[in-house]
Amino acid sequence: MTNTNEHYPAKGRVILHLDMNAFYCSVHEAEEPDKYKNKPTAVAGSVELRKGIIVTCSYTARKLGVKTGMTVREGLRRCPELILIQPDFHLYRKYSRGFMTLARSYTDLVEAVSIDECYMDITGSKIFGTPLEIASVLQERIRTEWQLPSSIGIAPNKLLAKMASDMKKPNGMTVLRLRDVPELLWDKPCGDLFGIGKKTADKLARLNIRTIGQLAQTDERLLIKQFGVVGAWMKGAANGIDHSPVNGEREVNKSIGHTTTLPKDFIAREDIHRVLLNLSDQTARRLRRQKLMALTVQITVRRPDMTTITRSNTFRSPTHAMEDIFQEACRLFDKHWPEGEPVRLLGVTLQNLSPEVDTAVQLDLFNYEEQPRKEALTKAMDLLRDKFGEDAVLTAGMLSDDPSALIRNKRLRGTSLQKEDF
Repeated sequence: MTNTNEHYPAKGRVILHLDMNAFYCSVHEAEEPDKYKNKPTAVAGSVELRKGIIVTCSYTARKLGVKTGMTVREGLRRCPELILIQPDFHLYRKYSRGFMTLARSYTDLVEAVSIDECYMDITGSKIFGTPLEIASVLQERIRTEWQLPSSIGIAPNKLLAKMASDMKKPNGMTVLRLRDVPELLWDKPCGDLFGIGKKTADKLARLNIRTIGQLAQTDERLLIKQFGVVGAWMKGAANGIDHSPVNGEREVNKSIGHTTTLPKDFIAREDIHRVLLNLSDQTARRLRRQKLMALTVQITVRRPDMTTITRSNTFRSPTHAMEDIFQEACRLFDKHWPEGEPVRLLGVTLQNLSPEVDTAVQLDLFNYEEQPRKEALTKAMDLLRDKFGEDAVLTAGMLSDDPSALIRNKRLRGTSLQKEDF
């Protein structure tokens, strides 16, 4: 019988960092293995015009010279057989929920830090085995139940767990103990230490501090003088010290948003409004799924030369209604974007979020009687789309010449937006 206390420290914590490998591409491979398995793939925007940026690429593609952040055109130059895939965030969220659920079956202390990675505090999970046994079984379950490759770092804190999970990819598993830090980390450049960016690494180099080991041995007073309180954190991190807890609370999102790179530069306002309608619909749907309300709408607009602006406005009362979000997005765009200026990318983001149950909604004096009816209608439409797909009730204006007018007319009549409207 296995001694489940073996390898658990007498004091201290045991933290796992679970990281999916080439997540977006791996999800598409899991969904359609006959089409994508062991082939060079890349997820990117503007696939048709080859002007997008590669968001991620498969390990097969990486071996052929393709890299994340590279333009699609450059990726195709290096790898002509590269298979380009449009992003599918609904699919990614499904797989993310899947592996996160498996993680939570071993501990309640799971902190999701992005769609494809999380920290797990398994200090109190001895019933499931040793840390290595838990990590091995979890990695195998993710592989067999979700067909996803993953890497896991095992360490006494979050910092070292993160560093460990990056050491062996794909399908790696690494233990990084505090006593291993001098041997395994100190000869690496400062920029390899998680939490230190390029600018900070460059400034450290100007101080003749180039390796993690040199940083670990630098006088803390010098670091504080140069970097403020961050200096003290850097010295501790270089020595493998990190006291930050794994936050198992599922915090309310700070924002919900969608952006899209357009297939060509848009100039006509009606075309731009149609895209804003689609984005408003998607963000409102996500807001309602999470039972949240939003007080602020922000738009993002990018020119063909990649210069970007954001503009926002705060409502008097929170909302989760697509019509409110869409109309404010259009108002912001029309106010702040010059007529005839081309647009390359559009985004709608909802901010200042609060749970529906805790939010007091200010009713309009002139249409308060309609509010319950509108809420019931919206709920019914959401249920239809959840059951039969997004096309069960089409987003108004997707195919019409004037989405704003269609919404206004529908609101006046108090009717829903159905396929026959198009």
